[in-house]
Amino acid sequence: MTNNSSIVGAKIKGIREAKNLTVEEVAERSGLSVEQITSIETNQNLPSLGSLIKVARALGVRLGTFLDDNDELGPAVCRAEDRVSSISFSSNATGARKNMEYHPLAQQKAGRHMEPFVIDIQASEERDFQLSAHEGEEFIYVLEGEVEIDYGKQVYTLRQGDSIFYDSIVKHHVHGAKGQGAKILAVVYIPF
Repeated sequence: MTNNSSIVGAKIKGIREAKNLTVEEVAERSGLSVEQITSIETNQNLPSLGSLIKVARALGVRLGTFLDDNDELGPAVCRAEDRVSSISFSSNATGARKNMEYHPLAQQKAGRHMEPFVIDIQASEERDFQLSAHEGEEFIYVLEGEVEIDYGKQVYTLRQGDSIFYDSIVKHHVHGAKGQGAKILAVVYIPF
């Protein structure tokens, strides 16, 4: 599979420069540090999805802008055999550990407010999770395995066929249960 992770940093930097914004201005607008923005732009660290959403909002673009270049206004069909690109995010702020592989399902659709993904969650014994929050809503449907969602002060365990819909403004984290891997369908809605 082709991995777009290195492209995301270049796109962020390109958009920032095209808008004549400094790293400091994007950091201030997003609530992230200058070091975080620099490490994302230079691909030193994988951003969390929450951080990437904050950067998108600070730049005034959709999250999908970092993942595609298409302008299709009609429906977008994503065939399983054609789904070759993916992007990785770190879901733990303590480092750039890659534990989720995102497969976008609507790259061709321009002007969208929802971002659908199939996400492969890698098995990990790590339990030192950094919860994140951002504007919008998320829907998760478990395709394979078992996942845990830390949501506020609650922990929800979901098995194959289970789903959850929540407000993303509440601090949350999604990971494989009991150190297992899993596969989920996730739809992230971000008001624009």
